[in-house]
Amino acid sequence: MADPTPNPCAADRPPPSLAEATRVWARIGCLGFGGPAGQIALMHQEVVEERGWVDEDRFLHALNFCMLLPGPEAQQLATYLGWLMHGTRGGLIAGGLFVLPGFVLLTTLSVLYVEFRSTSWLSGQFFGLKAAVLAIVVQAVIKVGRRALKTPRALVLAIAAFLALAVFAVPFPVVVLVAGAIGAVLGGEGAAVPAAPRSEAGGFGRAGRVIAVWGGVWLVPIVAVAVIFGADSRFLALATYFSQMAVVTFGGAYAVLAAVAQHVVAVDGWLTPGEMLDGLALAETTPGPLILVLTWVGFLAGFRAPGALPPLVGGLLGAVVTTWVTFAPCFLWIFLGAPHVERLRANRWFSAASAAIGAAVVGVIADLALWFALHVLFGAVGTWQVGPVRLAVPVAASFDPRAAVVAALAAAALFGLRFGVARTLAVAAVVGWGLAAWG
Repeated sequence: MADPTPNPCAADRPPPSLAEATRVWARIGCLGFGGPAGQIALMHQEVVEERGWVDEDRFLHALNFCMLLPGPEAQQLATYLGWLMHGTRGGLIAGGLFVLPGFVLLTTLSVLYVEFRSTSWLSGQFFGLKAAVLAIVVQAVIKVGRRALKTPRALVLAIAAFLALAVFAVPFPVVVLVAGAIGAVLGGEGAAVPAAPRSEAGGFGRAGRVIAVWGGVWLVPIVAVAVIFGADSRFLALATYFSQMAVVTFGGAYAVLAAVAQHVVAVDGWLTPGEMLDGLALAETTPGPLILVLTWVGFLAGFRAPGALPPLVGGLLGAVVTTWVTFAPCFLWIFLGAPHVERLRANRWFSAASAAIGAAVVGVIADLALWFALHVLFGAVGTWQVGPVRLAVPVAASFDPRAAVVAALAAAALFGLRFGVARTLAVAAVVGWGLAAWG
């Protein structure tokens, strides 16, 4: 499938070579800690600020589109940017490398977990990393806010989005859709830019080919496990359930994981509540999208699958099948929609809506920072609700001063000493390990 893409760089700057871009995407994949906020900030730093491969407006335009899609927005943004520079090959490399390091690490930790049933030798380091992630997400709020909140209207939208999520528990898709509608109706702040060449979007023929190829890629493991293991197998259940989740995973990883936890724990009994929390903690402190916790779920479910497969083989197969059906649809959404979205950059209505969504995203990330702060600094968080108002309230007695110390050190490293993300995480891991060893 030929998909010529325009040069996303400045007119006087040629796009990078595929090899050079691959090295950078591998770096981002290995350093992509901190959830979507930290990962998007890292991509912006590497691709926009340091190398100028993509300009600011185009980056935000791509981000706003990815926020509207089901699935992990940071991984889809990487795929979009890779496609923008090098077509389908670039999108595959960028999106694949964004997931691969975290998948390998989380699968390895899953094997260690079931084999030794104890992660005490890692717990101190993970404790330090989790506390540092709080500082990284706060840094992301500041960075994204500086880019997106350039007008009073944008600031009001960001505050409204934060309050809608943090105080009134409005579903994330509603917040995004309302923000986009407000921007489109009010207009004025979304400046149109030159459109991409019309040939880039193609027509029904190209759309049909993309759907056939990537729909087929998505369905391969479902058909394979149905044929090999039968209609009642645990692996087919994993493939079909997480394929369904891939279509409806609006609202960010945390909204999705609430539904997943209820299903795999309470309905199917594949995991215990404690195991689900262990997986979430590991996913929060490994690179890649947080939704990779589904790899953990697939591994443990496959490890316990009834049948003739050895447990470890079943676990690895469950991890691969779950991860495949979770991320294969992301490539379908991007390769199908991105060319048309590039053309919409010339549409003032769409640009105004995108600008409003970008402002609301700042409030979304701020809500994520609050969630992290409560769950990192306190061991127990309750809920207080009166009418439509619902607030997360920490239990004061559960305050963890060690977590506060590590988070403060990480903030000092990021904001004061200007450490990068990788260096900050390394320091936090060492400090966390030391605190654990000290007892």
